[in-house]
Amino acid sequence: MTVGWPRAGPLLGGMIMTKPNLIYILADDMGYGDISALNENCGFRTPNLDEMAENGICFTDAHATAAVCTPSRYGILTGRYNWRSRLKSSVMGGYSEPLIERGRKTLTDMLKDNGYRTAMVGKWHLGMSFAKEEGFVEKPDFDACDHVDYAGKIEDSPVSHGFEYFYGISASLDMPPYIYIENDHFTALPDHVTKGTGKGFFREGPTAPGFEQEKVLDELTDKVLEKIEEYREEPFFLYFPMPAPHTPILPAQQFRGKSGTNEYGDFVLHCDGVAGRINRKLKELGLYENTILIYTSDNGCSPMADYPELLAKGHNPSYVFRGTKADIYEGGHRIPLIVQWPQKVPKGKRCSRMVCLSDIMATMADCLEIPLEPQMGVDSVSSLPLWLDPEGEEVREDLIHQSIDGSLSIRKGKFKLEMCPGSGGWSDPKPGEEPAGAPRFQLYDLSVDIGEKKNVIEEYPEIEKELREILKGHIFRGRSTPGPEQHNDGEPVWETIRWVEEL
Repeated sequence: MTVGWPRAGPLLGGMIMTKPNLIYILADDMGYGDISALNENCGFRTPNLDEMAENGICFTDAHATAAVCTPSRYGILTGRYNWRSRLKSSVMGGYSEPLIERGRKTLTDMLKDNGYRTAMVGKWHLGMSFAKEEGFVEKPDFDACDHVDYAGKIEDSPVSHGFEYFYGISASLDMPPYIYIENDHFTALPDHVTKGTGKGFFREGPTAPGFEQEKVLDELTDKVLEKIEEYREEPFFLYFPMPAPHTPILPAQQFRGKSGTNEYGDFVLHCDGVAGRINRKLKELGLYENTILIYTSDNGCSPMADYPELLAKGHNPSYVFRGTKADIYEGGHRIPLIVQWPQKVPKGKRCSRMVCLSDIMATMADCLEIPLEPQMGVDSVSSLPLWLDPEGEEVREDLIHQSIDGSLSIRKGKFKLEMCPGSGGWSDPKPGEEPAGAPRFQLYDLSVDIGEKKNVIEEYPEIEKELREILKGHIFRGRSTPGPEQHNDGEPVWETIRWVEEL
C-alpha cells in the first residue's frame, strides 16, 4: 500500500500535499508500562505522550529486534536483524569500531536520496573510528581508553551513513568519552575526569569542559528544535535517539519528585516533556499536520531503575510482561510505540497487530513509493497499511527477537519459541543458573499466557519443530522477507545457534 507524496503534488481538499517530515524519537531503556496511555496502572501521568496517543495510534504489540541498545539501533537504520552483522551478542562501547558495514544503505541514505534533509541528534551507539595513537586498545566493560587523538577526524560517524548533520555522543551516557561530537569531530578536548554512582551511575572517563550529564537531555533537545527550524522549508528526517531514561538517571530539577515514584519515574516525565517540546515546535512552525512523529524505545526498562522501589509505589515499567531489558522475555523487547501523523493517521486508535522497529525502512519506502534494492530492508515489513487502518490484517508472519547473550526467539501467531532455557539476560533464571532438568527451550502461548509463566513445549512438539524450521530458514537465507538470498556477516554458525546443526 502506498500513499505517494511528491514534494509538491496535486490539490487534496484544497491543500497542496507534500512529502511528510519524519521525526523519530527513540527513548533509551523505557518500558512499555511507563506511558500512562498504555498502562492503566501507571504510577504517574505522561500528559504529552498521552496527547500523542490521542492524536495518533498506539501499537500494543510492538517490539525491538533485541533487548539491548546497539542491536535495536542497527535494526532501525538498516532494516536488518542485528545478528546478521558481526555483533552476535551484547552491545558496543563508546570507543568501539563501526558496526554498520561500509556500503550498506541505511534508512537515512534512502530518504536523503529522495529529497530529504537528514540530521541526527543524540546517542549513536553503533561504533565509530576515532583517530588513534600508537598503543590504543579497547578496554573491557566499556571503560575509558588511552591513546585517543581527540583533535583528529572521526571516521564512520553518522555523517558516513546518510546523515548530513550529527550532534551527540558516541554511545550511552554512562560510557566514556563524555564529549559532544559534531559531524566528524569532537567539539572540545577533555580536560578532566568524571564518574557517577547509584542511579546516577556513569563510568569514570575523560570529560570536556562544561559537559554535565544532568544537562545533556535538554541540550540535545535544544539542538533538535534548532534543526526543525532550519529544515522547515524542505522535507526532513530527524532521528533523535535520546540518552534517557537510561543511566545516569538524572532528571532535571523541574521534574524531581514529580512522579511520586523515584528518580527513574521523574526521568520518564522529563522524556515526556521532551516530546511535548517537539510537538509544540511543530505546531508553532505549521509543520504539525504533515509530520510523522514516532515515539518509541530501544528495549525494555533496565533493572537500574530499581524495580522493587517502583513496585512498592505501584508502578511496573514492564506492565504485565515478564522480564526486563536484556531478557528474551516480553519485558525485554516489547516496547511502547506511538505514531502521530495528523494528516493521514486516524486519531486515538490502538493497533494490536505485531510490528517491529526494523519496519520503519519498508514503511517509509512504501509511503514514498520507493522500491527497495534487494539488499536493503531484508527484515523490514511495511506497517503503512496499519498506520492507515489499525484494525487491518496482520502485516508480519513472524518476528525474531534476541537477548543480550545472543539467544534468539521466534514469534508466529500466538506462539513464541525461545531458544534458551532461561531469560538469556539479567532476570532469573540467568544464563548458566537455570534449574537442573529444565527444558532446553521454551514455548509460550501468549494468547493465554502473556506473562510467559507456563512452558508448553512438551505439549506442542509439532509447533516447536515448525518454528525451529522457520527460524533456521530465516537465518540462512540472509533475510526474512521475499527476495533474493543475502549473506550474514561473521561465522555462518555462531555459539547461540548451535541448535541448527541438530536439524
